[in-house]
Amino acid sequence: MMRRWLQHLFTTPLALRRCYPRATLAAVDAAISASEAHHRAEIRCAVETTLSAGHLYRGVGSPQRAAEVFSQLGMWDTAENNGVLLYVLLAERAIEIVADRGFAERVTTTEWTSICAQMEVALGAGRYRQGTLEAIERITALAAEHCPAGSADRNELEDRTVLL
Repeated sequence: MMRRWLQHLFTTPLALRRCYPRATLAAVDAAISASEAHHRAEIRCAVETTLSAGHLYRGVGSPQRAAEVFSQLGMWDTAENNGVLLYVLLAERAIEIVADRGFAERVTTTEWTSICAQMEVALGAGRYRQGTLEAIERITALAAEHCPAGSADRNELEDRTVLL
């Protein structure tokens, strides 16, 4: 418990700028935009430096926080219920993927977990850009398989990475 609080206390906004500098964020945003040309899913990336003291006190973990962010971003409000959130909690190097019901029912938990695990390894080695781009690439492959592009496809959600 105390270790978790210390992780969040000592992870500063500088960590966000070091791990996700402007060039990396631009590459992530471009990858998401390019990805969405190949499928109907709506992908967002959210990077949170630390959880609030209130979240820590209540014992909110990264899965619960990712679901909360998914909701706050209105990702459940797409026509086909096909939103996918890639959530990164820097203080814990935790990765979560939250998919809306129109997409989640087509992809197994094992597939999502595999993407998160691979990205956690990359982040642990300091390869934030590469790890995030590889995760987006793997999400894109699943989206293209399960929600292929159609003639009526439109971009319903912003592609820009959300920094929390």
